[in-house]
Order: sequence, then structure tokens, then C-alpha cells
Amino acid sequence: MARNLQPKHHMCRRIGEKLCDLDRCPTVRRNYGPGIHGPKMHRKLTEYGTQLLEKQKARAVYGILERQLRRYYDEAIRRPGNTGQILTELLETRLDNIVFRLGFAKSRAAARQMVGHRHITVNGKRVSIPSFHVRSGDVIAVEERRRGSPLFTDLPRLIGTRTIPAWLAVEPEKFQGRLIRLPTAEDVQQPFRTQSIVEFYSR
Repeated sequence: MARNLQPKHHMCRRIGEKLCDLDRCPTVRRNYGPGIHGPKMHRKLTEYGTQLLEKQKARAVYGILERQLRRYYDEAIRRPGNTGQILTELLETRLDNIVFRLGFAKSRAAARQMVGHRHITVNGKRVSIPSFHVRSGDVIAVEERRRGSPLFTDLPRLIGTRTIPAWLAVEPEKFQGRLIRLPTAEDVQQPFRTQSIVEFYSR
């Protein structure tokens, strides 16, 4: 299973913008680059540089590798419809992202670990692949035998503190949620421009 092992806050500090899912991000206190010259590093980017930066942001947000993002782009251009919208769907319907969006985990990294440790089921079957794509109508749940573990005992209360996207439905008392429909670009507040990623790969 391929993993992005880059330090969690490396990209956040580099661009001075919060990309991670954690509350204690360094950019909350210092929204500029690292080092003694960090506050003065305001480079004017070329069009290519801007597109590259948006691509790197997407990788950092979803914790994926370059070849994974490229594969999603290739899949998006093969399908009929708006390439940017399809790319958003492919990224957002990853199982680890859905687990995070449902409030089962505090971060995508934690959600990825839950999936990898076989704590999560899709339609009653355990799935251990974080990049597994969830379809409309699929039911995502915490595996029944794991619900009594310390990791999940407080889950119903924690879910109540999260804002669940309109394209998902969650039943905290049943430790499960469902993908109601595919998300649109308007549904997802992303810190990057999907269109810039499409333009980067189409060069």
C-alpha cells in the first residue's frame, strides 16, 4: 500500500496555508514559510508554477502520491463530462476520505489507518484499501466487533460535533453512514483549484 510519508505540516508551512485536518497546524500561528526569511518569501509564480502548486496542495490534502493523482486525472479525462468535476468525485469518494467526512476519524491520516486495519466495512464487507471508491448508495460502517473498542466508544458523540456534508448521511447510533449522491465542486470546499490541476496535466 503506497503511502505519502512527507511530514504532515511540510506543505502547510511551505505555502503558509492550512492544508491538513489537524487543529494544531503551525500555520494557525505563523502563516508564512519556514526559516529566517520565511515572512519575506512572497514569490510571484508563473502560470506553470501556480498550476504545480495547486497540484501539490491536492496531494497534501488527500495524502496521495503523484502517480495516484495522475491516475485519477487519466480516469477523469476518459469519462464523459466535466473533467474537473469528475476529478473532484474521484478524490472525494475514496474510502479514507469518506470515513473522515462522516466524522469517524479526526483526520484523513487516521481514517486511512482505520481502513488499513480493517475497522471499516462497505455494504457489510470489510475493506482494507484506502483508495477503494465508494458508490452512491453504499453503506460505510465501523466493523461490528470493533465498536466496543476505546477507539470507537465515544464515536456517536464526536460525530455530533462535526458538520456532515449534504451528500452524505450518517447514523451515529448505528456507527454507519451512507453516500447519498456524488459530490459536486460546489459541495466541496477545497483549498486548491481543480481546474488548475487539469490544466497542469493537459500541458
